[in-house]
Amino acid sequence: MAKTPVGVQLYVLRDAVAQDLAGALKRVAEIGYQGAEPWGYGGEELAWMGHSAADVRKMYDDAGLICCGIHLQPQALQPAIIERTIEFNRILGNRFLVIAGDAGRMASRAGISELAGILNTASELLRPHGMFCGYHAHGFDFGLIDGEPAWHHLFRQCRDDVIMQMDNGNTMTGDGDPIAALKLFPGRARTVHVKDFGGPAGSVIGGGTVDWDTLWRVYDTLHRPEWYVVEEGDGSNFDIPAASFAGLQAMGRA
Repeated sequence: MAKTPVGVQLYVLRDAVAQDLAGALKRVAEIGYQGAEPWGYGGEELAWMGHSAADVRKMYDDAGLICCGIHLQPQALQPAIIERTIEFNRILGNRFLVIAGDAGRMASRAGISELAGILNTASELLRPHGMFCGYHAHGFDFGLIDGEPAWHHLFRQCRDDVIMQMDNGNTMTGDGDPIAALKLFPGRARTVHVKDFGGPAGSVIGGGTVDWDTLWRVYDTLHRPEWYVVEEGDGSNFDIPAASFAGLQAMGRA
């Protein structure tokens, strides 16, 4: 089986990105990553971190990286803004538009239904462009509503092509069970975040308590993600994402 490409969520390098986006992307590529995800895009303009979309794309190309996804604010997928969001991602060459989190809506059945509606409507609008929308896991998404995790309520109401962007480490911080969720919704994790949890070195992949053998087996057999995305870091230190990439290499995953 061909190895799934590995990207990094740029939020873990946010200080370095703010200081020198082009330089940060080149360093990410030097570590060995094949892609990178921007964060925080709200759809207000065709720009990110003070750079035009075209300039951001050139920085990616110069570094030899692929824009392997983006973390959005929820409003970026709303009907009044989504066309600008589509154009921004078309320029970047990105297909995976993922809401980073929505703690407010995920706290109630009514809010979850509203969020599912936003995602389902956006999915229809994105389909002609070859793009997909989705939602990223946090610990709060696994709070119980009527005895069941909010995450499960959401994805039962979403179309099958809405990305279930699992983050196994985040899920475990909310006492959620990433393996159970992945088994419940097969084929939905088109892109995923990989992160360790617990242990003396849990901030680095391979340094915590995650059952990686089981996680990889579930991904390989039930989902076959198109990207693994690392989200380990303190904002500016490249050593942490580099150590996590090395951890994936040691597992034969990078």
